[in-house]
Amino acid sequence: MKTRWVSWSLIAGFWVVVGVLSGVQFYYTMLEENVPISGQKVFSVQAGQWFLWIPISMMIIWLGQRFPFERKNWTSRLAVHLVASAVVAGVHVGFNSLIIVLTKPFPWRKSYEFSEVFWGRLQSIFDLDFLIYWGVLGVGLAFSYYQKYREGELQAVELQAQLAQAQLQALKMQLHPHFLFNTLNAIAALVRKNENKAATDMLAGLSDLLRLALENVGAQEVSLQRELEFLERYLEIERIRFADRLNVRMRIAPETLDARVPNLILQPLVENAIRHGVAVRATSGVIEICAERHEERLRLQIKDDGPGLPPDKSLSNGVGLSNTMARLQRLYGSAQSLVFDNAPEGGAVVTLEIPFELASVQR
Repeated sequence: MKTRWVSWSLIAGFWVVVGVLSGVQFYYTMLEENVPISGQKVFSVQAGQWFLWIPISMMIIWLGQRFPFERKNWTSRLAVHLVASAVVAGVHVGFNSLIIVLTKPFPWRKSYEFSEVFWGRLQSIFDLDFLIYWGVLGVGLAFSYYQKYREGELQAVELQAQLAQAQLQALKMQLHPHFLFNTLNAIAALVRKNENKAATDMLAGLSDLLRLALENVGAQEVSLQRELEFLERYLEIERIRFADRLNVRMRIAPETLDARVPNLILQPLVENAIRHGVAVRATSGVIEICAERHEERLRLQIKDDGPGLPPDKSLSNGVGLSNTMARLQRLYGSAQSLVFDNAPEGGAVVTLEIPFELASVQR
């Protein structure tokens, strides 16, 4: 609100200065040419002509915010502003003509018929008014884009901090506080049973998991293929923990592998499905991970065949899920959705949708 009042004050101050200077200049020009003219009337006409631009400028800036130029619709927005600029110029000419008719400032003029005055002003200032519209629109859009750029920089800093926190939490296995402890216990049990190859494989998987987490330090987004590599290392360790109780199915559309996704976004969702869909049962469970492209959207789904969500579909949002929701909101705003629901065939399903963008395309 403070920024808006400052902007409006600057707009008003600019046109007041222009109006006063224009009125003074015209009055002294008439005096030098020995034309008897009322300074008050001249000021009313000249200053009033520019003062009208104060509310008009605010309206133009609002139109620029309401109909900004974007890559996908710039032709339609250009048409809107061409029509608006012509209408605004015509309205300004009309008000300016009305002021002249009411004040009758020019002693040499014999007729003050509105139609005659309007036609004369239309010929003399319409093109200038048309250009002023586009000048005000350009300044307003430039300021708006600069504000968005600054907001984007602030969001990038905040995202960087959130990502660093998420990576540290992943390294500590905060997605499940006992994950690392259970993994090391499982390794120790394998060693005691002389199952050295399995223990070595588990250690290698844990090492790969930590290495991949460290390799992507500072990356807000990675390709889906890169994210799946990290997820696979996590699942390898979980398969050893749950033995034959954990079955994982992957249905990944090939065209989605190069899509851009938030770094470390799938692991907390899969861990949540394992915790509530597999760990709570004595028999084996299935986790299904799907990725599909729907026009300009990337849809990721994690399904389990466990007991599903409670009737009220409430969730105990741990640190992992809370961070996931917050990061999605900061990265994509209203363009993302994360829905937890019960699957028709039983179990729970998490559906994540974000804009489809290739990881190779720079933003």
